[in-house]
Formats: sequence, C-alpha cells, structure tokens
Amino acid sequence: MTNAQVTLIQIDNYGPWTVTPEPRREVDLQTLQSRLYADLSQLFGNREGYVFFTRFDNMVAVTNGLDADAHALIQESVGNRYPVTVSLSIAVDPAPAAALGTATSQLQDAGSAQDGERTEVLRGEPLPPERRTDDDVQIAHFDVNDATGKYTDQLNEFDSFINIEQGYAELMRYMRRAHDSLSFFVGGDNIIVVCDAVDETGYLDAIEHVREAVGVDLKVGVGTDRTAQAAGMAAKHALETCRDERTDVEFA
Repeated sequence: MTNAQVTLIQIDNYGPWTVTPEPRREVDLQTLQSRLYADLSQLFGNREGYVFFTRFDNMVAVTNGLDADAHALIQESVGNRYPVTVSLSIAVDPAPAAALGTATSQLQDAGSAQDGERTEVLRGEPLPPERRTDDDVQIAHFDVNDATGKYTDQLNEFDSFINIEQGYAELMRYMRRAHDSLSFFVGGDNIIVVCDAVDETGYLDAIEHVREAVGVDLKVGVGTDRTAQAAGMAAKHALETCRDERTDVEFA
C-alpha cells in the first residue's frame, strides 16, 4: 500500500501583492515565479522530494521523509530570498489526491490565500518514521511515443504543444478520476504521476483511454520506493526498458 506525503505550497497574499502599490510588470512576475519554483525544486530536492509547479502561485510537493522542521527551514529560506512568503500544508494518505485534498482544506481553514494576515502558515502532520515503508511512494513516468517524429519534426511548434497538452490533460483527468492520482507535466513530452498503487491493468487502461480520447500514444515506467526521488529514478529506468523493449508498461 502506498502512503503518499503531499505538501501544498501557496504564496501568501500573492494576488494583492502583484498589484500593490500598482500593477507589476508581467515579465517581473514570471521571473519571480520561475525562480521561486527553481529554488523550491532544489530545496525539496536536496531532501529527496519532488516539486511540481501547477499554477506557480500554488505548487505541490511529494515530501516523504521530510519532517516539520525541514518544512520550516524551507519556509525560512524562501522568506530570506524573496519579497513574498509561502505557507505549507502537509497531509498523508494512500491516495495522493486525497492527501492533497486534506492539505488544501488545512490551509483554507487557516485563512484566505489573499489574506494579508495569513503568512508562513505550517499545518499538518508528516508521516511518522515508524510508519514509513519501502512502498510509500509510487511514481509513474509517462512519455509520448515518438513525439519527435510525430510532432516536433513535423508540425508547427504550437500545434505540437497542443497535441502534447491534450494528451496530458486527458491523462490528468483520467488518473484523478479512476485512481485518485496526481499528474504533472514536467516538460518536453513527459508527465509524472504520483499514484495510489496502480497495477499494470490500470496503466494499460489509462494509455488506451488517452489514445481513444485524443489520439496520443503513451508509454510508462513505474517505480516504488520510500521517497519521491528514489521512486522517480526507478520509474525513469523502467521507462528506458519500455523504449528498449517497445512495451507500453514496465515496472522497476
């Protein structure tokens, strides 16, 4: 059984800040968001976590192995580097989507995202060390079959982007609905899914669904481990086996 620890990251009072004392240049906001994501990726990554950008003002991390003190240090680091602060909410559940739901509710209960008085909130209980196992995190790494040949080398770049994003959107919806799993686009033609112990049949069904719905062909490597990074690396190696063996699904 998986036991995903998920952390919701939310920039405090970000909407009002972007227009105070007057609207800030979009290029400056985009730069801040991208740098903050990069720093958070490194701060959590140095502790074996994964961060996904979602809407940038809100980000999602898989944080198995990080305790409350580690989260507080990350908050402190952001506060020292940026003109904005972040609030963090931690939750644990076998189903990643359920964990994120709990983390979201905890942060909403602490106050609105646009409440200037709600800053650097840290809510939730990390997974206790005695409950951790080698099967806590299942990561699935999907990519598009022959994306370069079908899209990149054939189509206008924006049309390539549309095709890849359609595949991502359909997979994201399906995995959320069918398996309580969280899917994140990570660039190129790659999608990482944090899963609830999905089996081979579940992945084959997802691939078939996306193929039938939007005509995008996928393959997937799957890894399971104690932390997000270890599971993710195992998934990457399994994906290489898919490429070598021309299979649709491989488990590490």
